[in-house]
Amino acid sequence: MLLEMSRRRFLKQSIALSIYANTLYANSKEKSHVIVSKIPITTKTSTKKAENIPYLCNICRNKCAGFARVEEGIVTKLNPNPYFPKSRNMLCPKGNSGIQALYDKDRLKYPLIRIGKRGEGRYKKATWDEALTYIKNSLVSILEKEKDNRSTIAYCNGEGFEKEEMIKFFGGKIGSSNFLDEGSICLNTRLGAYLLTIGTVGEPDVEGSDYTIFAGANRLESLITPDSVELAKKRDGKVIVIDPRCTISAIKADIWLPIKPGTDLALCLAMTHTALKEELYKKDVVKKHFKDFDEYKELILSNNYSAKWAEEKCGIEANLIEKITREFFSAKHPLFYPGRRSVGSANDFQFRRAMVLLNALAGNLNKKGGIIYGKHLKLPEIEVNEPLYSNSQDRFDLTGIAYGSAKAGSWLNFREMVLNGTAPYKVRALFARKHNIMQGIPNTAKTKKFLELLDLVVVIDTMPSDTAMMADVILPECTYLEREDLAVSFNYLEPSIALRNRVIEPLYESKPLHVILKMLGEKLTKPLFEISKKCDDSLMDSIKESSEKLAFKEGGYDLAELYQKPIEERNREMIVETFGEEAYKTLKEKGVWYPNMDKFHKKLFNNSYEYYPSKKRYYSVDIDYTVNCKLSKMKKYNLDAFPLWRDEYDYVVPKGEFRLITGRYIYFTQSATSNNEMLRDILSTNHLWINNSVAKKLNIKLGDLVEVKSSISSVHIKAYPTNKIAPDIVFFAHGFGEYSKELSNAYDNGANDNEIIEDKMEYVYGDAIMNETNVKIRKI
Repeated sequence: MLLEMSRRRFLKQSIALSIYANTLYANSKEKSHVIVSKIPITTKTSTKKAENIPYLCNICRNKCAGFARVEEGIVTKLNPNPYFPKSRNMLCPKGNSGIQALYDKDRLKYPLIRIGKRGEGRYKKATWDEALTYIKNSLVSILEKEKDNRSTIAYCNGEGFEKEEMIKFFGGKIGSSNFLDEGSICLNTRLGAYLLTIGTVGEPDVEGSDYTIFAGANRLESLITPDSVELAKKRDGKVIVIDPRCTISAIKADIWLPIKPGTDLALCLAMTHTALKEELYKKDVVKKHFKDFDEYKELILSNNYSAKWAEEKCGIEANLIEKITREFFSAKHPLFYPGRRSVGSANDFQFRRAMVLLNALAGNLNKKGGIIYGKHLKLPEIEVNEPLYSNSQDRFDLTGIAYGSAKAGSWLNFREMVLNGTAPYKVRALFARKHNIMQGIPNTAKTKKFLELLDLVVVIDTMPSDTAMMADVILPECTYLEREDLAVSFNYLEPSIALRNRVIEPLYESKPLHVILKMLGEKLTKPLFEISKKCDDSLMDSIKESSEKLAFKEGGYDLAELYQKPIEERNREMIVETFGEEAYKTLKEKGVWYPNMDKFHKKLFNNSYEYYPSKKRYYSVDIDYTVNCKLSKMKKYNLDAFPLWRDEYDYVVPKGEFRLITGRYIYFTQSATSNNEMLRDILSTNHLWINNSVAKKLNIKLGDLVEVKSSISSVHIKAYPTNKIAPDIVFFAHGFGEYSKELSNAYDNGANDNEIIEDKMEYVYGDAIMNETNVKIRKI
């Protein structure tokens, strides 16, 4: 039984991954999305004439660049792209497994309309026109009931490209205020803490750092990207890893600090206390850039956040905290890595604030080895003529939340207010794209109830996910290898523009998002305009003052207006007008472009390239930044204006229970890759990490099935006794335990962590708290 794998073995899996697509036939009308035609796929590359087409990966958020080898219309191999500064000629096994996403036998192939009860997974095959007509009729009925309040239609989109297209269509043209994305179940607190404190989310320069502290970032076991590789290659300097588990990142570090979950803030406060008391901080930086420093200093010292105090809170020895603090502040290029994970505790925002203030006190902002402000290659904003719907109401889910994301809201608060009836109006419809909320949001049972309340659920996706099985209509989107998306600007240290080119034509009846939105716009424009004509006083006045035709045109009521030009033409116009014809040509040939690329880019040695000469990188830029120690707005919400400790942050686990912490394996991207046959071959399922001494007392052995029970539900999962976790903590990875029977590799395989994670919320951004659920364990 393979429970753990070395990084070396994992990377070996990237060699020549290719696939054979089995021929399957539909055996019932209800399972109409099964392949009905034979698709010839080569099992290995050959000497046939082949094209190498540049593309951008979509398996995880890093968006590495690659070249797809295409033989006679078949993708036979994916290779890394040496021209992209962000991915640096790297394509991990997940990236290689993208070929399986293209040829997955279970992928969605045709539009589907529900014929059974919601959640049963019974669908009939439909034409695109039938599916869009169903949506049109449902929306007309909904908007007539709600008197043209367009915010009765909610929409969501997970991480990735084309999110802005969803916002422009459903927010701008349809007129809904209720957009939600992955931010409130991911890292909004981290992004917000940095943005509000130093004015940027920043780009950490791991390669340039000589003393790096990682907290909330298991870079060698959860995500392999170039900065992970830079960390693994480090021979000079020092690496500190703070993690309740002894992960691969911890093993490779110089020092591992096995902290109590949710107490990282206490550690940061103690480091700040030591730095202030011993005057280790950069006084010139404080004088020039800090605001409200004296008040912050007084609070830290008067609360006596000493290393001894922190030892009691977080379990790290006081002398070690002081030693690390002194080393950190004496280093030439210290970096407290910002972290890239979901919210672990109620104090996560304050932890991230204390972290960035430590970075600032060490003088590592806007410099090599620290937090980079850098330069961005700006692409023009696409202007949309948005109708002004008088009856469309504002979003409501930021009620009681200090900052929150006005753009993308709070999933937990939104779901709760819809369920308990405290929302100021009814939400009747949801359009979900690339966002498996049945797996992604804590308390799955509540998410199911939320979806069951709605009059219409439409899912746009490539796979029959758990959320898709709750839909009334499923629209099959093509994979990232079958479409071109709008060009994107990347990075600040070595900025570049990258383009996802279409590698092959869409298979089956799947379509790119911009085509789906165009078709939807064409279907909805006239009937939805007719509703506004009856309900919208401002529109009625405009028609009286001019004419219906003029009011329609000038008001922006043509919902398909943005998509009159194909995406390829939009890209060409945007790039040529902004950067010139040569830039566009380079993007089509190499997938990447940046100024002076032809002069700067060169191969140094095997698999090592220079993208920008060192002197041309944007380590430091001319910017007069401000470090905000105090956020006065927080007081209005009974929250601390400075990073401070509260008694309710103390780590407490009742006797006989365990603190459940969660994360992800390097082999999977949340639940998005759960059905990927290549990745399942590397790691078939998830397991419960439990301390081996505790397991022995409970008579639990390796591979035994155990029940993990919280206050809201329970799951069954196989056990992995280990000495790499504390006796009162258990862990298992996210992205397993799918309920959809249409996912032949993922169905009922492992456990879904959000089935048992309690839906607790922090009130700065309304983010879900993932690591504060206590559970009981018993052998089955």
